[in-house]
Amino acid sequence: MQNVAHFFASLVEFQLIQLGAARITVGSILVLVLLVAAINAASALIGRKLLAPALARTRVDEGTRFSLLRLVHYVLVCVGTLMAFQIVGIDLSGLVVLFGFLSVGIGFGLQNITSNFISGLILLFERPIKVGDRIMVGETEGDVLEINMRSTTVRSLNNIAMIVPNSDFISSVVTNWSHRDPKIRLELEVGVAYESDPEAVRTALQEVIDATPLVLKSPAAAILHMGFGDSAWNICVRVWIAHPKDHPVVRSAINWAIVEKFREHGIEIPFPQRDLHVRSPLPVPIAEMRDV
Repeated sequence: MQNVAHFFASLVEFQLIQLGAARITVGSILVLVLLVAAINAASALIGRKLLAPALARTRVDEGTRFSLLRLVHYVLVCVGTLMAFQIVGIDLSGLVVLFGFLSVGIGFGLQNITSNFISGLILLFERPIKVGDRIMVGETEGDVLEINMRSTTVRSLNNIAMIVPNSDFISSVVTNWSHRDPKIRLELEVGVAYESDPEAVRTALQEVIDATPLVLKSPAAAILHMGFGDSAWNICVRVWIAHPKDHPVVRSAINWAIVEKFREHGIEIPFPQRDLHVRSPLPVPIAEMRDV
């Protein structure tokens, strides 16, 4: 038993490196890791139990609350880590020299991680996107769940989580439907037969707009004649809604209502038709056939 205790004692006291007057041992590294883990857990607990409930009682929106909690967490972890180094007795000036030697070797390996971390800080400060925003990731529509140090989690409409590197939001075009003003305009196109009564068409579409609950009264909706197609007038209905997350429901509701209202008013929605005329072959004179 004494041999085992002596072995662990010697392992803990084993010196890994000398930084100035400070001896970096296995024991000091273990203590440092435990302190940093405890600081990270305490910071998360403070944010979840104290700051989050306090911010929830204010009028601050969800995205701003998340950004504030993230920034406070980063600050507490950074300050706590510096204090942990001092408690363990590691001189930070010596670490600067050590990291200077290692930076050339690990710089290329950490370049992508560093880029995503800096991009995450830009997202938190500049806030081109924030938690709760409805955005487009490529061709996929989804909501921002959280912005972490390296990546951002986006939940698609099919409840699938997409992990997107933060640098992608900084270096490429981002479609954010909720940025600053959440109101969006929907455009719905419908074809109307040429025989239809224009006033009846406008009346029917206006009744559909007025009967749809999520359509805003201001800005006002518009019913526009966009041109003449092969078999129909091309009509465009433009409406405004308060939140982009409602656009699939509103679009579907208006489309169903248009079908019902047009049937009620006897308005036809035509479909493309093509007439095929088959002609009999011309008779070939007998004299010409003999010549052949």
